[in-house]
Amino acid sequence: MFGRKRRPPSWARPRLDKNERIVGWSPTNGDGQSAVVVTTLGMWLPGRTERLGWHEVHKAAWSDGRLTVIPSTRVGEGDGYAVMADAAPVMVKLADPGTVPDEVRKRVTASVVHTAHYPLPGGGVRVVGRKVPGVDGLSWHVRYDEGTASDDPEIVRVTSQIVAETVASRAEE
Repeated sequence: MFGRKRRPPSWARPRLDKNERIVGWSPTNGDGQSAVVVTTLGMWLPGRTERLGWHEVHKAAWSDGRLTVIPSTRVGEGDGYAVMADAAPVMVKLADPGTVPDEVRKRVTASVVHTAHYPLPGGGVRVVGRKVPGVDGLSWHVRYDEGTASDDPEIVRVTSQIVAETVASRAEE
């Protein structure tokens, strides 16, 4: 079967959306009970019942046979953007990594179209434009530096202005 991707066994196959396809997978232990499944739309991690979309992955790292994923979680809303923070890291040891680490890196990176950091009083904010499957245009997220008073009305005003200017400049490109 040269040139063909290996298919996960039935116990590891999640319920996929109509246009979703599996691009890699790995069992996470030898008991046939859990796996990481990488698809065109995101990844399925052990212990989760929902797919983690590529646009929802803040960081992913591969080291010593272990995949570490830090999901993003929405903690607020602004005018045309979501305020994001890190959720608890998910660490899994991959028994047979195959293409999983490369696919994760490639797809998380491809979801980020724009990223820039801006200083703010007491810290800063990172503005990120990401591709989201099924959504026209970019989805805009901000992530405040630790210690930045994200609930301060002036910080919120400046952040909204930064995002609006960033979106406008991207539209001109």
